[in-house]
Amino acid sequence: MNANSVKSDIEIAQAATMKPIMEIGEKVGLMPDDLELFGKYKAKLSNEALSRINRNENGKVILVTAINPTPAGEGKSTVTVGLGDALNRLGKNAMIAMREPSLGPTMGVKGGATGGGYAQVLPMEDINLHFTGDIHAITTANNALAALIDNHLQQGNELKIDQRRIVWKRVLDLNDRALRKVIIGLGGPVQGVPREDGFDITVASEVMAVLCLANDLQDLKKKLGKMVIAYNIDRQPVTVSDLGAEGALALLLKEAVKPNIVQTLEHTPALIHGGPFANIAHGCNSVIATKAAAKLADYVVTEAGFGADLGAEKFLHIKARSAGIKPEAVVIVATVRALKMHGGLRKDQLATEDIEALTTGFANLKKHVETIESFGLPFVVAINRFVHDTDNELKVLSALCDQYQIPYAMTEVWEHGGEGGILLAEKVLKLIDNKQSNFEALYNIKDSLEEKINAIAKKVYGAGQVDFTAKARKQMQDFTAQGWSSLPICMAKTQYSLSDDPAKLGRPEDFSITIRELKPSIGAGFIVALTGDVMTMPGLPKAPAAMKMDVDENGNAIGLF
Repeated sequence: MNANSVKSDIEIAQAATMKPIMEIGEKVGLMPDDLELFGKYKAKLSNEALSRINRNENGKVILVTAINPTPAGEGKSTVTVGLGDALNRLGKNAMIAMREPSLGPTMGVKGGATGGGYAQVLPMEDINLHFTGDIHAITTANNALAALIDNHLQQGNELKIDQRRIVWKRVLDLNDRALRKVIIGLGGPVQGVPREDGFDITVASEVMAVLCLANDLQDLKKKLGKMVIAYNIDRQPVTVSDLGAEGALALLLKEAVKPNIVQTLEHTPALIHGGPFANIAHGCNSVIATKAAAKLADYVVTEAGFGADLGAEKFLHIKARSAGIKPEAVVIVATVRALKMHGGLRKDQLATEDIEALTTGFANLKKHVETIESFGLPFVVAINRFVHDTDNELKVLSALCDQYQIPYAMTEVWEHGGEGGILLAEKVLKLIDNKQSNFEALYNIKDSLEEKINAIAKKVYGAGQVDFTAKARKQMQDFTAQGWSSLPICMAKTQYSLSDDPAKLGRPEDFSITIRELKPSIGAGFIVALTGDVMTMPGLPKAPAAMKMDVDENGNAIGLF
């Protein structure tokens, strides 16, 4: 395809013909009463449908991950969609399970999360904007809890909460650095109790993590009750259940907990539900959606955020462990463009052939391959072809994979949709048929917090050592005393590097990871370990994507990718 004739993602999406969502549901055995409609092309699965299909046998789960992301783009969501379409083209009963996009990156710089080119989920505009309101419901539940905490202080503070040790923050589903640190309650006694507070982005809220790891509504309410919101004057944790707010939060989330069904350009059914970031949360779509897809289809293609060092590690150590999900195969997405950036090129140099940079950057892919191998999982590398890739570069990358006996498939789903993913689909099916999966975690859940952090940093990132601040060491002692040491670790780390320094691309060696502090996410069921300068409330770039967006007189989006 000529680069000058390439249509934008939104142009392709707006030209597509969608089928009524009831017709899409019928493909996987869903009846009209199983769907709660949001117009013609979106729906939620009803509680009755979720209960009924739970008796079905489980399909096979395929996890899509990638190398460390770069501004060049890797196309992990695009490959996820294209692989699902390709499996259906081969006559397989396949579904896709993906995350919902956050408005933060949509209006910022990263873009949406609905795939691209001719491998997209539709309606693209709706999904990338407000969709069915799930993220707004999470925002409301989170902030309702924040209001109840401050009201508790105002009304006498029966729980003796230490207002200096309130850990629950307000959230907003936008990038807004000005809200990272704020002072609330100013203006006298009737305005509340003055204290320092701050905002996170909604997808970093523990409410999002809880919703994505809950098995059903009742499990959601139970997990919400366990969330730690503050510490009292005796430095003991105060939870949502201590406040008595779990019922109200569950009520606000009773519709959001139901997974959403949409379709791809090729009418493959897709469940899109939940959207935690993988650099500051666990980076996977909801357990309910993944399990539902496995009950409805023979093959489920799901993705985990960013590279295998983040999303895939958390999928395997947190989501798979808590939900009893066993992936049968893994796809690792890589591009010539991204590997050249890992080899030292700038984004404006990528259109020029550079074999040396490609060869150097290949080390990043090789490390992620080794990580997936260490979990005992069969894999194939999807070489996601871009317009400016030269034949020589593709030949060199193929030769490097052959040299290290890395299975790969040339993938052109962006340009050709499911047809461009047939080779990848065939290789994935062969891996599954050979029953090569011997999935095993890289740490024992009973290991200490320090041992688990070391295991991730050294085995997954390739770090030489892990340094803990005095604050982090004290927190590990406190969390162990609280009985939280048996929980898995959720690392908060830059997505751009295997290290905690975003400038160290490729495969850095002999580096240290610094754990600056820990945060308990007891409702979600993990301990967050914060590294480097990773922010839980991102900021906007100099030229936000929002500045190019508009809407025409007919309500059609303009400039949305």
